[in-house]
Amino acid sequence: MLPIVILLFGCAVAWMLIDSRSDLNQSLPQNDIPAVQVVQAIPQTLTLNIYSQGVVTPRTEIDLIPEVGGRIIKLHSVFVTGGGFKAGDVLVTIDPRDYDHAIVRAQALVAEAKHRLAREEEEAGQSRYEWQVLSKERPPTPLMLREPQLAEARAKLKAAEADLAHARLLRNRCEWRAPFSGKIREKLVGLGQFVQPGVTLARLYATDIAEIRLPITKDQLSYIDWPIESQGNRDKQPRILPKVILSTQYSGIKKLWEGHIIRLEGAFNETTGLVYVVAEINWEHTKKDNNFPLLPGLFVQAEIKGRAQPNLFRLPRESVNANRTILAIDAQGRLRIRHVHFLRIETNYVLVRDGLEVGDLIVTSSIPVPIEGTKLHYELIELDSQIGEEGATVLPTILIE
Repeated sequence: MLPIVILLFGCAVAWMLIDSRSDLNQSLPQNDIPAVQVVQAIPQTLTLNIYSQGVVTPRTEIDLIPEVGGRIIKLHSVFVTGGGFKAGDVLVTIDPRDYDHAIVRAQALVAEAKHRLAREEEEAGQSRYEWQVLSKERPPTPLMLREPQLAEARAKLKAAEADLAHARLLRNRCEWRAPFSGKIREKLVGLGQFVQPGVTLARLYATDIAEIRLPITKDQLSYIDWPIESQGNRDKQPRILPKVILSTQYSGIKKLWEGHIIRLEGAFNETTGLVYVVAEINWEHTKKDNNFPLLPGLFVQAEIKGRAQPNLFRLPRESVNANRTILAIDAQGRLRIRHVHFLRIETNYVLVRDGLEVGDLIVTSSIPVPIEGTKLHYELIELDSQIGEEGATVLPTILIE
């Protein structure tokens, strides 16, 4: 009897719960439907600027290495670390006395060779005369006319003159002249020091052009508007190079320099998968501001101007769910889940190329568990945009770490 009573009691309780749930559903007011914020999907032409970073290096940098040995007897007054010099300045002078003596000895050998050549020419002429007088009927041999001796004298004269030219060349190398205008990056010797040929005396760099190697990904490579260069119009039409803005902080002050991307290095790095583009900046233009020098070794941030990309949808970052989908609202006000193709996911925005239609309403509010077909109330909000050159919206890409 007791089990029957318990069974009847359980059925009564279940019926009461079902009946109360039906009453609750019938009494749910319309204003309890969830409300979300949406933005309208509008295609735009966007300029995707690329952020990277690199270290400033001189385009021309060499080691000062003497070709002759000896004791350093004179150094230029600017021959110190950081000293600036002009093209043609004599930076280092090596004791030239041994090389002056070599020139004198070479001159003596030249004079001796000339004397011997003159004597051989005279003897050759005498031999020809004797042949013509005494044995004209028989043809002369080269030895009779002293032709081998004459050729030997001429060759020795050329060798002596070459030795003299070499001695003078070594003497000229005692004075090391700067091949370009620049600065001394590192000094390695001092006055009075004896140096051997091939030993590095200093490290020099030219102060005309600076270069910065900037790493980018293969996707970002397509954002740069590379000039098309052909053999036919290379000399007729100047190339329009991509612009780059370099920046760094000096005592809390952000300093900017403008340059151009001049070339792309020939291969991807097999370890990192990155490729390097090279930015160039004219050092002469940076000298106007002496308080903020662009020195070699300086780490700088770089912003490369990208090409204009048409028909892109720019949406807030909050519109992307954890499963990389986008929520949209149809004409009946119901939730739809869209699978789209992301061109780029930025810090605050996402760029969508495919999967959306013009005028789609995209949900930007957080919905923890989105259910297809859910009825929603929505509020349309406006997006802010930063308008750049030529009417294109300028967006940076993710900073490469």
